[in-house]
Amino acid sequence: MEAKLNIPEEFADRIAERVLEHLKPYITATNKKEDDTIFTIDELAQYLKVDKNWIYQRTRFHEIPYIKKGKYCRFKKSAIDAWLNQDAIRPLPSSTIRKKLC
Repeated sequence: MEAKLNIPEEFADRIAERVLEHLKPYITATNKKEDDTIFTIDELAQYLKVDKNWIYQRTRFHEIPYIKKGKYCRFKKSAIDAWLNQDAIRPLPSSTIRKKLC
């Protein structure tokens, strides 16, 4: 016995996106180990391709995740990557792009 649903492609895309959104934490947790690399300010500036002063400003206002030990600021790569991904712009579903082109 075979069952078929007739739903518009746009709804199917939305459903798939929502399911993926809910599963993403489980998928990344099992497929990816946390990177425990620790950066100095110089190393982080090089990793992010920014000026050291930019990093100093972000730490001063607690805008970037960091660890403070004595006078030293250190940055955990996994925390920095998560912080960067918070501002990631998600792509539009293909059905939305097709509608805009037509």
